Amino acid sequence: MTSVQSEAPTFTLSTRAPEGIVLADSAAKRLAKLAEIEGHPVLLRVAVEGGGCSGFQYRLDLVETGEADDLRIETAGQAALVDPVSVPFLKGSEIAWVDELAGAQFVIRNPNAATSCGCGVSFSI
Repeated sequence: MTSVQSEAPTFTLSTRAPEGIVLADSAAKRLAKLAEIEGHPVLLRVAVEGGGCSGFQYRLDLVETGEADDLRIETAGQAALVDPVSVPFLKGSEIAWVDELAGAQFVIRNPNAATSCGCGVSFSI
């Protein structure tokens, strides 16, 4: 009798969380670069707070660990964390890294935002 072993294929894909939040490949690559520079893994914490010129604002921080109730969104071995209070505001969003003439930064492409300010940090629903 022979046995057949099959290996699962290896993929590097963005994983969409059940809430539809995705960490773009561009953001994962930037997080990997930052981890290389820092010498240890880093996570991108994304939160929504009241304030800003449009009513809500994004808060982005680099952290080493998350909280037990954080939603963890992974792509290519890198991760973003979203606290439970912020999840409803970010449903369906993409977290990306853009490097343009105006500057380089993490951005949130949020389909729930009815309007946003010119800098992209604050938004309204």
